Amino acid sequence: MLLRSCGASSLVIDTLCDWAKGRNVLVACSYFDFAVREEQSPTKILGSLLKQVVRGLDEIPAKIVQAFRDNEKAIGGRKLGLSEIVEMLQDISSSRPTFIIIDALDECVAGDRAKLLDSLNQILHRSPSTRIFLAGRLHIQDEVEKHLSRRVVTVSVVPTKGDIIRFLLAKLRGDATPDAMNQSLEEDIMKAIPEMVSEM
Repeated sequence: MLLRSCGASSLVIDTLCDWAKGRNVLVACSYFDFAVREEQSPTKILGSLLKQVVRGLDEIPAKIVQAFRDNEKAIGGRKLGLSEIVEMLQDISSSRPTFIIIDALDECVAGDRAKLLDSLNQILHRSPSTRIFLAGRLHIQDEVEKHLSRRVVTVSVVPTKGDIIRFLLAKLRGDATPDAMNQSLEEDIMKAIPEMVSEM
């Protein structure tokens, strides 16, 4: 599923994590940060997801333990490669329902995004009970559909003006420094921001 609003992904993560408690279900999530996107390779993102999934297991599979031991024996130690990580994720996610959430996919470097999507597609082929939620802007929709073999449902999440007003009111009420805000500034915020958002 491609969510065309990054703001909805935290709700998806919270809901899935709450729902998965007490069930034989794994949930792993990651996000792309524009400020450090050069450091967020598909190997690092999927490696992070693998760590989260392994933490959710009662016992680490022998195959994973052996792979880490083999890599430690290499001169200076060696990190797992992308194909090894994908294979491990395939093995684990094929044995139980797994949800993978990746936020701000549009912030991923284009070449890396293609590798990541191809890797996710490989996981889906071996793990039919795996569900992947991707959040990103509309311009990556065609790319996601292409790499995930058109097995994509797109949900557009667009806040209404009322949603923005309720959000702003909640933030203003919870302000840790209320003395920094005067009535005039609050009125300006409540008028300008909802109008700016509704024009986007």
